[in-house]
Order: sequence, then C-alpha cells, then structure tokens
Amino acid sequence: MSRGRILVVEDDAAILEALREKLRLEGYEVISARDGEEARDRLADVPPDLVILDLMLPKLDGLSVLKWLRKRTAELPVLILSARGREEEKVEGLRAGADDYLAKPFGLKELMARVEALLRRARGPEEDFAFGEVRVDFQRRKVFRGREEVVLSRKELEVLLFLVRHRERIVRREEILDSVWGYFASSAERAVDFHILNLRKKLEPDPASPRHILTRHGLGFQLVP
Repeated sequence: MSRGRILVVEDDAAILEALREKLRLEGYEVISARDGEEARDRLADVPPDLVILDLMLPKLDGLSVLKWLRKRTAELPVLILSARGREEEKVEGLRAGADDYLAKPFGLKELMARVEALLRRARGPEEDFAFGEVRVDFQRRKVFRGREEVVLSRKELEVLLFLVRHRERIVRREEILDSVWGYFASSAERAVDFHILNLRKKLEPDPASPRHILTRHGLGFQLVP
C-alpha cells in the first residue's frame, strides 16, 4: 500500500535518483520529470499527491510550471527545491504558490519531514490505528492500551509509528535507523532491537511471545494487526 504519489521534478540526475530511492524506501510511489515541459505533461496526465519542484529547469523554469499549476489547482502541495536560497527568492517562490521551500544542499531527513508535514496538512489527520488492545492516536501522537495511555519515549513512539505506516511489509533495521535516527551505522543496529524490545514490553500481552511486533529473522521487523 503506497503512502502517496509524488512527482519529483529535477534535472540533476544524481539528486533525482537519490530522491527516488529515499521516497520509495519510505513507501511512496514516485514519478519524475527532467524538465519543465515534461513536468507539465505529467501534471496534466494523472495528478500526484505532492510535487517536489526544482526551480532551475531546462525548457520551462520551475516558477513557470508552478504558476501554470496554480491556475488549475490551489490544493496540490508543492515543495520547491532550489540552489537559490536568498530570502527574496524564497518569497518569490512562496508568492507564486509554493507551500514550502528548501534550499540546496539539503538533508534527506529534513526533506522527508517536510514532505510528511505537507501531506498531513493536505489530507488532514491520519486515522487512528488499532492492533490487539492497542490504539495509536496519530493526531495527538499518543498510544493507548485499553483505556490507559501508554507512556513511550520519543524514539519508541517514532519506531512504532514507522512500523504502523509500513505494516503491509517487512522493514529492515537500516530503514528504521535512517527514518527515526537520521543515519545508518551497523554499530547502531542494537538501538533498534532495544526499542523494539521496550515496545513489546509495553504493548504486547506476552512480550516473550509477541503477536503483533514480530521479528522476521534475517529480514527485519513487521507489525501484524
């Protein structure tokens, strides 16, 4: 199950491939365009849920694409990426209709945080999710077991939310590290195991024989409702 369809408009091949890989790893369907005219064609075809738009594009620049888009829809969220990071250029992009603006170079963790925030804003709050006796309240970022709130650390909560969002598949330790901690190092893999263990103690009826937060040996972890 895809978390959403994202159009990435970027003429730099290395940046485009890095964005594709990261977004797909996070569960998004990705389509792409290498110039402004191709971007316009993609938008006219099947509208995505969000656009990541570079400004300095061949054939048709990003601001022209954005102005063309805003004549057709005001709802589709647009995140501008640009090497032009001066304040007046940011103001120009926002006034043209962008919802957010991220200057190059940028970190992938910050990019993902902005993408998720824009999609949340566009879709409204995520629905509550329940497994066993546990209910995850996305809007308030709280977890309940029965009627009692379960106190989780910030990292425990982020690990749980990641597992819930990707519950249709097995997630690898490095994916959790990259999303929750913002980096991957083999020496840090035990941090994931430690937080998974704590989540089982707090949420599973029998932590020694978990029914929902499962280890798929040699592969990773999966949340099973």
